[in-house]
Amino acid sequence: MSSEITEFIDALRSGTMSLEEVASRFRQRSWPRIKKPEPETYLELAAAAQEDPEPYIPGSFDDVVAAYDQGKLTDDEYEVLSEAVAQSKRTEDQRNN
Repeated sequence: MSSEITEFIDALRSGTMSLEEVASRFRQRSWPRIKKPEPETYLELAAAAQEDPEPYIPGSFDDVVAAYDQGKLTDDEYEVLSEAVAQSKRTEDQRNN
């Protein structure tokens, strides 16, 4: 499944974009999030542990993780891109608060 994220990673692999260019794009975009309430009690925590994982969301950080798992990103590239995503989310959180 192709998304903007997979296209950026493919461009990184092919050499048409540098790691810093991809990271810059990651910092500039909005990332989809799933907000579930945090468990507050031991019983809620135990119930949450039994739930299925969240579904795959194309165009989300899931694409970055999948690329890393498939060997399309090195450890260093994954670290840089993960930090770029985190920076984008922190900036968005600051704007919303």
